[in-house]
Amino acid sequence: MMFQIFFTIFLTGLLCGESKYIEYNTSQRIVPGKINVHLVPHSHDDVGWLKTVDQYYVGANNSIRGACVQNVLDSVISALLEEKNRKFIYVEMAFFQRWWRQQSEALQTKVKELVSSGQLEFINGGMCMHDEATSHYIDLIDQTTLGHLFIKREFGHIPKVGWQIDPFGHSAVQAYLLGAELGFDSLFFARIDYQDRAKRIDDKNLEVVWRGSKSLASSSQIFTGIFPRHYDPPDGFVFEINDVSAPIQDDILLFDYNVQERVDDFVAAAVTQANVTRTNHIMWTMGTDFRYQYANSWFRQMDKFIHYVNKDGRVNALYSTPSVYTEAKHAANQSWPLKTDDFFPYADHPNAYWTGYFTSRPAFKGYVRAMSSYYLVARQLEFFKGRRSSGPNTDVLADALAISQHHDAVSGTQRQHVASDYAKRLSTGYMEAEDLVASSLAFLAESNLSIRKGVVSTQFHQCPLLNISYCPPTEAALSKGKTLVVVVYNPLGWKREEVIQIPVPTEWVTVQDSSGKEVEFQLLPQSDATLSTRNFYVKAYLGTTPSVSVKYWLAFSASVPPLGFSSYAVSVMKQTEGPSTSISSVYKSQRTKDKIIEVGPGNLKLLYSAVEGKLTQYYNSKTLNTSVSAEQSYGYYSGNDGSDKDPQASGAYVFRPNKTFSIKSDSQVPLVIMRGPLLDEVHQKVNPWIYQVTRLYKGKEHAEVEFTVGPIPVDDGIGKEIITQITTTMKTNKTFYTDSNGRDFIRRVRDYRTDWDLQVNQPIAGNYYPVNLGIYMVDSSMELSVLVDRSVGGSSLVDGQIELMLHRRLLHDDIRGVGEVLNETICVHDKCEGLTIQGKYYFRIDPIGEGAKWRRTVGQEIYSPLLLAFAEQDENNGSNLHLPTFTGIDPSYSLPNNVAVITLQELANGEVLLRLAHLYEIGEDKDYSAMTSVELTKLFPNKTISKVVEMSLSANQERAQMEKRRLIWKVEGSPEEEEEPKLRGGPVDPDKLVVELAPMEIRTLLIDFDHPQIFSL
Repeated sequence: MMFQIFFTIFLTGLLCGESKYIEYNTSQRIVPGKINVHLVPHSHDDVGWLKTVDQYYVGANNSIRGACVQNVLDSVISALLEEKNRKFIYVEMAFFQRWWRQQSEALQTKVKELVSSGQLEFINGGMCMHDEATSHYIDLIDQTTLGHLFIKREFGHIPKVGWQIDPFGHSAVQAYLLGAELGFDSLFFARIDYQDRAKRIDDKNLEVVWRGSKSLASSSQIFTGIFPRHYDPPDGFVFEINDVSAPIQDDILLFDYNVQERVDDFVAAAVTQANVTRTNHIMWTMGTDFRYQYANSWFRQMDKFIHYVNKDGRVNALYSTPSVYTEAKHAANQSWPLKTDDFFPYADHPNAYWTGYFTSRPAFKGYVRAMSSYYLVARQLEFFKGRRSSGPNTDVLADALAISQHHDAVSGTQRQHVASDYAKRLSTGYMEAEDLVASSLAFLAESNLSIRKGVVSTQFHQCPLLNISYCPPTEAALSKGKTLVVVVYNPLGWKREEVIQIPVPTEWVTVQDSSGKEVEFQLLPQSDATLSTRNFYVKAYLGTTPSVSVKYWLAFSASVPPLGFSSYAVSVMKQTEGPSTSISSVYKSQRTKDKIIEVGPGNLKLLYSAVEGKLTQYYNSKTLNTSVSAEQSYGYYSGNDGSDKDPQASGAYVFRPNKTFSIKSDSQVPLVIMRGPLLDEVHQKVNPWIYQVTRLYKGKEHAEVEFTVGPIPVDDGIGKEIITQITTTMKTNKTFYTDSNGRDFIRRVRDYRTDWDLQVNQPIAGNYYPVNLGIYMVDSSMELSVLVDRSVGGSSLVDGQIELMLHRRLLHDDIRGVGEVLNETICVHDKCEGLTIQGKYYFRIDPIGEGAKWRRTVGQEIYSPLLLAFAEQDENNGSNLHLPTFTGIDPSYSLPNNVAVITLQELANGEVLLRLAHLYEIGEDKDYSAMTSVELTKLFPNKTISKVVEMSLSANQERAQMEKRRLIWKVEGSPEEEEEPKLRGGPVDPDKLVVELAPMEIRTLLIDFDHPQIFSL
């Protein structure tokens, strides 16, 4: 009976009810006194990860993941055009550029209107959402500039907000340099340490003012928002097709009508978030990875929620963007907590510290760094030659480098086929840039020599595999009896004196400089380990076997002017009886008791124990009063396989060591010491898969360590993470310093965090930090500094000791999404083995307060190595060598020792983009942490400067205009009047043309010239 009554009432409702079109009110409004829920539609589109960037774009390889960015953009644009109140933000310009160039002119016009109206807003605006741990600040600037200039050129739009929602920890450089110095009003992200997040939620400190630079302080701070969970919506509000969240069902003629229920859910979620957020504004990130492939499934539901929630009236919902949200936060006139330093390391679980990726794929990290410095050189040489509208250029390399900064690229957390795709793009870009470099050098050389000697065409070659002793130009020329011309280019603004090493097939050589003067040189026999690596990897990379056998490294000292090149001639001489007198003396240690071997041709001496086969003492007669006990060793951590109570394994992202093992030197293999007038080398075969060469140069005050690690053996079923340690007796009180993206140094304290009381769960992994430039430690009398040639993980786990992780080979996935083990191999025919890594690090001990000069100067030289190019001359011209020299600046001028040219590039419109960087922090060095200046008339001596405009860091707006619109934020505990900004350089006087730089300041200039360039000889 009751069922019949219910059915009758229900049927009456169906018959009497009316289902009709509902016009949803989605007008944007902010309501004072209510919780305002800012709905921010977005799609996080990885520029490569499980699939390559192009596979993600076109929707290929969907057996891995059904993701198609082309569909996302098609669908979103269509949905925005349907309803004027809808909004969407987009981040990754690498994808948007691909889509944009495929669109009709009519649709492009409509999209420009969407951008102009604010419906479509570009956020972040770089080519990718870059990594913040393993990337170099110059690369971050370049990739952001590439995206920002595209946006400005096509849309006249300037991004105002940073959106780094997915990187695995966040750097101080991101806050002040890739945030405030871009003119961003705010920065938002999701990933911070789980302990940090919990405390911030309790204290309502998820939103802060972040001052990432102690040198620039409040003049470069940024409002920063941390999401209370991840970068997806609250539970129950995800609306991609096939997602499980209940949609609003508002048709009264259909079953499951649920408007009030869903409004109640919305209000409850909003109140929950408002309880941990200051002010009455909260943000919901409406999207996640590769969403909006059918955008209406999202927008339909958000239209309904805005309509019904606002009719309910308890909270206010609106379509919004991070820019709108930021303006609302600023209008609240709230004081915010102050954040300094950074957000490393990141852990999402007690045993899951994401510190392994600081080292993952070290070969790729090294390749990215090498291509970064090459890109800088290529743009300089293109400027000196003059940009051409046709012919080789740097565009392909620029694009490849830009997407390589993605947080699943240089981080080493992508699948193997994606890593190969990134490397292929870099290689393709390099080959075109190599042609540009060669033609530019030839042009400059011929412009120089034609005035003096009537020289015609010169063809230059380079050696990208020189690190493994493979350089066909040096081998071919000398084996044919021809003279080899070596051009050495210096991209830095100061003169450099360095030892050059090239492989040669004969000992019967001589070296001359451009004046015809003989240059002192030294021959070092090639080791069996070097030749083995050379032969295997040439076959692996090129599919061929070297046609010439090399026997020696030829080392000679080169003197190179700033932003210029010198040339040297290597000629074959007549053989005489007996060996060449230039061959290094070779000594093999005898492991007799207490025997000490002293190495070093200059002030710096290293003492080795022949018995133990290891370093024992460090002594510099110039800078230290006494010798310092110092040891250098290797070890490895066995990677946890996740088989204990916690299934967390060590993998591409996560470093979870199981046990620590020392690697003892093979007692049967003696040290091999090579001595000569320019350098000494100590060769150590540590074990069958670790080989090390330590070099001490006569004119240098540091040690260079070249390591070759691999193939790491895993036939015992155990993954291994290889470390090196430098151990001293220094009393460092748990404290050490690591760089932030190659820029500022940040103080680290073992087992400590500045923002919360750390619960120590992983005493090793939890104390690892990213190292891009270097790491150092200090005690009461001295400091030990270590510089690196690529990103690595590093720490000081014991007082007086610095540790670097050099290589990783693991056998288990760490369950963070990549779904593939980090087990890099390389194959030749049917033989596959673990990847071998070759790299360098450098160390030095200084009196306290004196280390910064070395770290900053040599650090810049490591990033910008001398570029070598080679040409042949017939042997019969040996008495009349044509050796060009060149400097692009006033021959009497060099940049101050605390300034680097980090960009010199002629743009397509003829303007020149110049960036000058002060290399020191405030208080870092007694001499160089001071205001300095650069004279533009001497930097461009043969050109007339007609206009100089200072720009934002990414050159998309004038600096003066950027500063006028900068939002000023109140900080808790600060007086009503904020502290005065730290010192910055003044405006560039159009008559004096002198650029001032304060510590850590980077100044970006657009320069117009009047006349064609004529170069100094």
